[in-house]
Amino acid sequence: MSRLPILMYHNICQSENESNKLTVSVQKLEQQFQYLKDNNYETFHFAELEKMKSIPKKSIVLTFDDVTVNQLVFAAPLLEKFNLKASFFIPFSYIGKTDLWNEKSASLGEKIMTIEQLKGLNDRIELGYHSYEHKKYSLLSASEIENDFLKCEEVIKNNDLKVYPALAYPYGNYPKKGDENDQFKRLVAKNKIKFGLKIGNRPNNFPFKDNYEIKRIDIKGHDSLMTFRLKIKFGKLKLF
Repeated sequence: MSRLPILMYHNICQSENESNKLTVSVQKLEQQFQYLKDNNYETFHFAELEKMKSIPKKSIVLTFDDVTVNQLVFAAPLLEKFNLKASFFIPFSYIGKTDLWNEKSASLGEKIMTIEQLKGLNDRIELGYHSYEHKKYSLLSASEIENDFLKCEEVIKNNDLKVYPALAYPYGNYPKKGDENDQFKRLVAKNKIKFGLKIGNRPNNFPFKDNYEIKRIDIKGHDSLMTFRLKIKFGKLKLF
């Protein structure tokens, strides 16, 4: 059994002064990617992991939520520069709009990629699901979740998008206890989702113990390169 860190990114900004909890500067992102390249990490898509029973020792998965235009402008060229793969997760209702679910950006908002921009991404980037409405699954009924999936599929079909059935839960949120958890996983499986991603802030064991409770490590704008290195190895650090 191998350890597999899966990193979670959101916005990428041009200046370090703009960085925050959900926003990493392009300078730091380049340092992080350089570290991965220098240390011979190998990146994978979920479509590849589905077919694998074991992984190389230095394996890692890069994920970006929300398909913001800033990811297209800043992250995509760096992925190409360092020959790295990543998975970008789409909130389908917001394609071509802004991240209106994020109250902190409601006044201006981060632009979300258009259909044309999503189709123009190269093969280093795998597209996945980030729900339709970007709402917490634990607050939705089974029928509302089902409807959310149907709306995602409608967008995919109508626009001939190539989307792999990996789902990043909005806010890392999903029903976690008892029957509600079981029902949620059955519903996700019914809709042919193969991997479900929460947060968890720890590396995973691979093969995954539960394909619908895959952990991701949150990379923040203020993380130093040393913090980044430690997170890859151990996950989120807790200070006592």
